[in-house]
Amino acid sequence: MGRVSRRGFTAMALAALATMPQASAAPGRGPGTPGGPGRGGGTAAGEMRGMWVATVTNRDWPSRPGLSAARQRAELTAHLDAAVRARLNTVVFQVRPTADAMWPSPYEPWSQYLTGTQGAHPGWDPLGTAVEEAHARGLELHAWFNPYRVAMHADPARLAPSHPARRHPHWIVRYGDKLYYNPGLPEVRAFVREAMLDAVRRHPVDAVHFDDYFYPYPVAGQTFDDDRAYDTHGGAFPDRAAWRRDNVDRLVRETAAGIKAVRPGTRFGISPFGVWRNAEVDERGSATRAGVQTYDDLHADTRRWARENWIDYICPQLYWHIGFAPADYAELVRWWADVVRGSATRLCVGEALYKAGDPAQPAPWRDPAELSRHLTLAEKYPQVRGHVFFAAREVAADPAGAMARVVTDHYRRPAQPLR
Repeated sequence: MGRVSRRGFTAMALAALATMPQASAAPGRGPGTPGGPGRGGGTAAGEMRGMWVATVTNRDWPSRPGLSAARQRAELTAHLDAAVRARLNTVVFQVRPTADAMWPSPYEPWSQYLTGTQGAHPGWDPLGTAVEEAHARGLELHAWFNPYRVAMHADPARLAPSHPARRHPHWIVRYGDKLYYNPGLPEVRAFVREAMLDAVRRHPVDAVHFDDYFYPYPVAGQTFDDDRAYDTHGGAFPDRAAWRRDNVDRLVRETAAGIKAVRPGTRFGISPFGVWRNAEVDERGSATRAGVQTYDDLHADTRRWARENWIDYICPQLYWHIGFAPADYAELVRWWADVVRGSATRLCVGEALYKAGDPAQPAPWRDPAELSRHLTLAEKYPQVRGHVFFAAREVAADPAGAMARVVTDHYRRPAQPLR
């Protein structure tokens, strides 16, 4: 999910989006009853009021590795309680941050972010508990997976001895001082799909959620080495970029089909980087000048997925302020509303709560009302069916008061989750 100076899902995104030009000067269980359309309430069909809970590098939860199971549970339920206080109805919980697991997976090791040692049993099932406790509070629980990231370092020897990447070293690519599974290998796509669907089999999650990482963000001076896979599997495509996009398309379609087969009714949502393509490159694109474009750089044809109903909802990360010339929030909300118009794909907007009040951000973010203005603007577009805030730590602490302003201005009444 963009990434301009975002301390978000991974630190890698910070470097990847450093290329972004700068301006000149994240079933019916929701709490309460649905409100009417407009400010302060949802629609009869519900709206997403969500927050991301990032576990990679212990960003939001747990606060540090090695805590007792009781302390981890307490921290997790505190985040759920904070969501309820903010009148949210959806929690997007990261359960597979680095080819690992926050549940007892037969495919991949326990996450190192729980105990400090990859593969060490934490003494409980965080995903199972999260689903149970979220539902008890009237919240939906969306299980958030990162398909291809293997490690935040580039040393396979540091992975757990049982890690699939150690058993299949040809599956991995070193890139940008990190390790990734190679999306161009059919056996990799089959493996990661089954590893993720295991969580859906075990627990009644309300949705499966991907963020913005498919092929990795570009790293200057480095090449993602998939030559052998391309030579083997890319012959039917006009170029490597088209082959890579097909690889990602296949993962999305096959995951969607797998979810429907394993647990009918569970939805599938994706939260991509907010710019598909700039209009100067493609007339169908947005009036932006973004340094990263998902179609070209991440090989993710997010526009197609939404328009062709491959996914149930799309939640582009529109992490820029209103009026930011290279990527104006207002322009991108309008563009995405046009994308989903006439489709069955629900549109939600990813919001950069973490920027609110940060003195390092452009001046509009220092105004606690900026985020509330985003929701006011989005109300002009009936295609916008909710917002998701990055991230849980800021929802709870709300250092700038921006979340409180959103609640006062827009969330006076509870709303049913998006259906």
